Amino acid sequence: MLNHPGVHLTRPARAADWHLIDAFHRNCSPENLLRRWSRTRITRRHAESLLEHSSCWISLDSAGCPLALTSTGWISQESGVIDLALQVADAHQGRGIGTALARHVADHAHRRGAHTLTVHTDAANTPMLRLLRHLGPSRHVRDGTRIDVRVPLGAAP
Repeated sequence: MLNHPGVHLTRPARAADWHLIDAFHRNCSPENLLRRWSRTRITRRHAESLLEHSSCWISLDSAGCPLALTSTGWISQESGVIDLALQVADAHQGRGIGTALARHVADHAHRRGAHTLTVHTDAANTPMLRLLRHLGPSRHVRDGTRIDVRVPLGAAP
């Protein structure tokens, strides 16, 4: 269970949550969407594909409004390596919500046998890179404007 004072509830996301997922994305800045999705518009088809192929969570505030989305999956197809994707609403960034969610996912992944958490992101995505430093030592491999960050799960505090 996620424990953060700004988050009332974090639960698995489902296709029936499209209205919440869509509202969340409509309240995010184009810059935030580009950092997370490499696009400024998220379609229902894209969201449903993510829900089908990964474990996803939606975090809500006390009024039931979405403030973060998180997903993890075995996207890279590497044994023991699980991929993380997360996005926190613009108005809630910088409050530790993303770090708490990343730790939640790291624990979830570690309990399921993963030894490494990886994030593929734009090299200019400083909020995500800063968040990953909070999880422990990591290895970075840059490929043009993209960066692959790998965090050993046993090293996470």
